Amino acid sequence: MDIFEIKKIKKLRNFAPDFSWQLQYTQKYYYQLMKRRIICCAVVAMMMAQHATAQTPQRKITIGELFTLVESGSKTLRMQKSGVDVSARGIEEAKSKRLPDVGASLQMSYNGNVVMTDRDFGNVKGFSQPHFGNSFALEAQQVVYAGGAIDAGIRLAELQKSMSENAVALTRNQQRFLALGQYLDLYKLDNGMKVYQSNIALTEKLIADINTKQQQGMALKNDVTRYELQMEQLKLGKRKLEDQKIILNHQLCNTLGLEDVMVEPEVDLDRIGDASVKEADLQSTAAMLSPVIRQSALEMQASYQQLKLAKSEMMPKVALVASENFMGPFTYDIPPIDNNFNVWYVGVGVRYSLSSLFKSNKTVRKAKAQQLQSREAHAVVSERVNNDMQQAYTIHQQAFVELHTQQKSVELASQNYKVMNNRYLNQLALVTDMVDASNLKLNAELQEVNARINVAYTYYNMMYVAGNLGE
Repeated sequence: MDIFEIKKIKKLRNFAPDFSWQLQYTQKYYYQLMKRRIICCAVVAMMMAQHATAQTPQRKITIGELFTLVESGSKTLRMQKSGVDVSARGIEEAKSKRLPDVGASLQMSYNGNVVMTDRDFGNVKGFSQPHFGNSFALEAQQVVYAGGAIDAGIRLAELQKSMSENAVALTRNQQRFLALGQYLDLYKLDNGMKVYQSNIALTEKLIADINTKQQQGMALKNDVTRYELQMEQLKLGKRKLEDQKIILNHQLCNTLGLEDVMVEPEVDLDRIGDASVKEADLQSTAAMLSPVIRQSALEMQASYQQLKLAKSEMMPKVALVASENFMGPFTYDIPPIDNNFNVWYVGVGVRYSLSSLFKSNKTVRKAKAQQLQSREAHAVVSERVNNDMQQAYTIHQQAFVELHTQQKSVELASQNYKVMNNRYLNQLALVTDMVDASNLKLNAELQEVNARINVAYTYYNMMYVAGNLGE
């Protein structure tokens, strides 16, 4: 019934208000019509969404390519690299303090006449003087000894550059591990969807078999309903994984600096992970390469240079000095002499701040305390990395045990499903037993896929703690 028939029935209702069955008839088909329209709109919207997803270009990426994209696309890494350039300019600035200080001044002036009085402002006399005045001065100073402040400043700037470079290595390690985690999660979702699709196909076959049995009078309608419900749950589970993949893919593209790309992981899990790796070797690698340990070691060296700077304040400063002055007229005589005169000198200058005796000693004590703190912090960081490596190694070994367990579970669950399927087809088991066997098989397969990917993740986690991820 279309909308025009509905309007016609509504008009008839005005002439026959006692016919309540017409109102029920109209409402029934009106709601059915609205329901059909809503379902059609939903189907069209779903098809459009799937079409939009299909338009997104796909790109297969290996783990090596993943690390390359992190290097070129990570905004956080680019920001850290710019800090290295700033630190390099800091070294140039510190070294420039070894250069001499040179200053020059040139002055032209108009000189007024001289007025002279007694001390009580009496007996005023005036003298004329040359009105044009000129002055040129050139001064140079070369520091010979500054108590080690210049060398300490240069070394401190070099350490700052090393810390900036180490910060780049630390950020690179972190960004690679972040992208790798998202990448492996995508791989996990892809495999999970394959497992769901396989079970959906299996359930469709089972529903077809049960429908055949129902037509033969060997199964109940309730059995078909149970498996149709199971089918809807499988489709819902697959749809959730698809939505999670879209979200995670967007985050990974932002990490890699990619736009409008559906990443397809291309990884051989059988070649990743080594159960025979030794913990002692990993601990040695972490002690040498970990950017976290190196950062604390550089901070400890910087605290030593800060102590040298504090001590330099208590030392005298020695410099070679030279000066050249050319000026005129000579106004310190009465009457002034309208001549140019030149004065120059060279020598050695020594400067010492007496207040450093009771001020800088407190700065030195503070620098010593900071140096001790940095040593303690380095020991704490080394201990933490050692613990993290031991934990990562243990979890990696555990991942192999979990993988073997899940592989055995899949084998047993598949055998159980086959047995239960045969028993059900021979009317020796209930449909609930069949549903339980199907769910058990699905969960086992999902856990086995996750366990295989977890082996790769725990392996790269060890490399991340050691500081050589992707090297």
